Amino acid sequence: MSEFKFPTEEIDLPSKGLLYPKDSPLASGKVEMKYMTAKEEDILTNPNYLAKGIVVDKLLQSLIITKVDYSELLAGDQNAVMIAARILGYGKDYEFTYRGIPQVVDLTTLEDKAFDETLIQPNINEFQYTLPHSKIVVTFKVLTVGDASKIKRELDGLKKINKDSSSEMSTRLKHTIVAVNGDREIGTVRNFVDTSLLARDARALRNYINEVQPDINLTVTVETSNGEEDITLPITTNFFWPDSAA
Repeated sequence: MSEFKFPTEEIDLPSKGLLYPKDSPLASGKVEMKYMTAKEEDILTNPNYLAKGIVVDKLLQSLIITKVDYSELLAGDQNAVMIAARILGYGKDYEFTYRGIPQVVDLTTLEDKAFDETLIQPNINEFQYTLPHSKIVVTFKVLTVGDASKIKRELDGLKKINKDSSSEMSTRLKHTIVAVNGDREIGTVRNFVDTSLLARDARALRNYINEVQPDINLTVTVETSNGEEDITLPITTNFFWPDSAA
């Protein structure tokens, strides 16, 4: 029986692997990915995956050749892998409509977001930040794919208890903050977020996290009736289903 060797590409991760443990393959700062095949198109049309909202995760897991724990992938690195998967699967030109005007973005022009590597402790996913108003020192981490899954499950559980529940921001912070003034007890962190974290400190912390976390820059310039505008790249149905209506 003939064996077919599928072409692969090495993808650079925005984090450069700096936040992963030394023994993780992700510490190399690269992952090897294969080109999309009919198997992956089956994944993209799997009704169960679509209903559960896990179709992109299943797709990326299928495409990554490097033996990694997918749940350990940082959110920003996952974004880069997702962009690479789209390019390898359907090409670099991504078409969508913004405010009624057709747009085309060359995905190969997207660049990694700059981040301050001096703030990173090698192979440790932790940062410290002094909240500007309360002066409390919090230790936080950059969220991973696994963390995002835990957050979703918790939010889904809260919705079952109270359908009007709206606690996404506080729940994300409970999973992001790992210590408060050095205290790593989960109960301490959760109680702090619920009762003691000032809104203005929470906003400052979110802004700081956005500054320091490695990611791909998804800001693109589009044409509108009023001229050019910078927006966050909208991931529509055309992203992995380019033959679908946007």
